[in-house]
Amino acid sequence: MPEGGAREVWITGIGLVSSLGEGLDAHWEALTDGRAPVTDAARFAPYVVHPLVKLTYDSQIPKKGDQRQMETWQRIGTYTAGLALDSAGIAKNADILGRTDMIVGAGGGERDHQVDTAILNDLIASNDAGRLLNERLLADLRPTLSLAQLSNLLAGNISIVHGVTGSSRTFMGEESSGVDAVRVGHARIAAGQSEIGLVGGAYNAEREDMLLLYALNDFCMTGEFRPVFSGRDAPGIPSGSMGAFLVLESADHARARGATPIARLAGVWSERAKRDVAGSVAQTVAGLLAKGGDAAILSGATGARGATEAEAEALAASGRAVRSVANRIGHGFEAQFPAALALAALAVSRGALFPALPGDPVERGDGAVDRILVTGVGHWRGEGAGLVEKIG
Repeated sequence: MPEGGAREVWITGIGLVSSLGEGLDAHWEALTDGRAPVTDAARFAPYVVHPLVKLTYDSQIPKKGDQRQMETWQRIGTYTAGLALDSAGIAKNADILGRTDMIVGAGGGERDHQVDTAILNDLIASNDAGRLLNERLLADLRPTLSLAQLSNLLAGNISIVHGVTGSSRTFMGEESSGVDAVRVGHARIAAGQSEIGLVGGAYNAEREDMLLLYALNDFCMTGEFRPVFSGRDAPGIPSGSMGAFLVLESADHARARGATPIARLAGVWSERAKRDVAGSVAQTVAGLLAKGGDAAILSGATGARGATEAEAEALAASGRAVRSVANRIGHGFEAQFPAALALAALAVSRGALFPALPGDPVERGDGAVDRILVTGVGHWRGEGAGLVEKIG
């Protein structure tokens, strides 16, 4: 039962897209048929990326004008949110959508690489770099490009395209924003402040600017794909393009409209270890693991050095069945925690874990499963967990 007698929160809809496919059935087939993770080590060499499956955006974003004004990460998120609303059976239901609250974990906008490159090349040859920069920024940047940098435009596009017009919140903060988007959505429903909500995020990993950002801090996985727990030292982050949205709903509201739940979201917790203190990450993760009892673990480990080794230590000590999200679809930063919850809900609804990945010594255990604790340790800050349970 939920803590403190709070109302039950059900997951009644899931939208999920990644390198493995679109939708729950496609993901379950890919996770259970033994195929290797879908990665691309050539297009952005030397960095490893899990590329997004090809999507037909028209099916969820019918107006070409809407598509054109969105950046790729916004199209991914808006598309995936539509899948979640379809899954919950509330798409185009103006009455319910008008009461549906929305919380999004989002990053910043995407760069215009052609403009950036042209300006940088001209600056090299200029004798008055400051004046040139001001002139070029005024002349070359479209107003819509500046607006597209706003993180809350994903929520705005979802509202415009799908008619989700309840309250709206957008959190920034990489992995922690995804954790807190779900945590706050869950808490509001459990406390009776909301009846139904749409929570999630999206990430476009196929961006040179983001790969450069993380590469400059030595975070990226390079060369060939390796499992995130494959050795003494973490292999780096295998960035993954993905979108993940969940429809969360009070059990009473879902029953009243005849909805079939996918799983129960029993709790969500957010923490922040003192990363400069040795052992603090492993200790924080161990505390989060205790909230799941004997539940199997679906780890959102990033592959980043420092954080991943500490998480592996805590997971190995737990003695429980473990699977890694990044080993299957890469790491999606803001979208990683919602995507992990989606995969956990999928597994408990099917009653089984998908097979362990060969070559990862931390992944272990198999068999039936009705409870999964999802963990998330940010690549440089923020930890969290969520408990997903089978219903019935």
